[in-house]
Amino acid sequence: MGNRLEGKVAVVTGGGRGIGRGVALLLAEEGASVVVNDLGCDVDGSGLSHAPADGVVQEIKALGGKAVANYDDVALMDGGESVVQAAVDNYGQIDILVTCAGILRQGMIYQTTPADFDLVMKYNAKATFTVTKFATILMRQQRSGRIVHMTSDAGLGDIGMSSYAAASEAILGLSRSTSLAMGKYGVTCNAISPMVETRQFPGTVDEYRVAAGAEPTRDQRAGIGPSPEFSRWEGPGHPDDPDNVAPLVVYLCTSAAPNINAYCFGVRRGGIFLYANPDVDRSIQKTGKFTMDELDVLVPQLIGPGLSSA
Repeated sequence: MGNRLEGKVAVVTGGGRGIGRGVALLLAEEGASVVVNDLGCDVDGSGLSHAPADGVVQEIKALGGKAVANYDDVALMDGGESVVQAAVDNYGQIDILVTCAGILRQGMIYQTTPADFDLVMKYNAKATFTVTKFATILMRQQRSGRIVHMTSDAGLGDIGMSSYAAASEAILGLSRSTSLAMGKYGVTCNAISPMVETRQFPGTVDEYRVAAGAEPTRDQRAGIGPSPEFSRWEGPGHPDDPDNVAPLVVYLCTSAAPNINAYCFGVRRGGIFLYANPDVDRSIQKTGKFTMDELDVLVPQLIGPGLSSA
């Protein structure tokens, strides 16, 4: 057992499987008391089970750590409040929040139903919002806290995941807004976009799932380039193991990262990437309203090469 988080209390939503499970185990290994929240639903949001959360709690306790299970539906406001209250009731405080809960329903934009879109937004974006809202109330009062949100690169343009893309970008926007609002209170908030093998993504990383000659891969769109090739993977697990995300998450929750705030990281096959925050690339300006004739000339220049930034 480590001691980087001795005396700290963490809540991990979606902590019963995949990335959340690995995060919960490593938080406990570093000394944190962990509330393992998991609704126990299937990938599409159906079904309920206590087994995932209970199983992780048993693993943590078997290793000498402290943990309790929680089954609240964090897609509901009451559920978000209840899981934070569970941390206070069991351990007296909340210092760390990691949001890993989410579902996936695939479909082209013209096939996506309003019901599917609403459900994915609810169990991804809203499920991130609810617990963050109630956790920040307490973190603001205590003038300290660490928040890490899981998102995805789907918003960069994944085909067939319109609802998931929308939810992912919503989480990223929420993360940035939270970081700026809470930084002055000693609370950091960062996002991580992982590409690992989970129930939502049962194949290997994106570059190996996209057929040759198809649209650019997610990593290419993000400007990351191909993941490194490994002739030999060192240590336990494998290159696409969801447990590979946990070390970065836990590091961001320690005292070693007091000023790392408002960032989005990526985790791919042994690599950690830092995304640039949005900024103006180029601009066209005038002192009055643009005419259609002017835009006929200027907009192609704005999009294409040859126009210097204003």
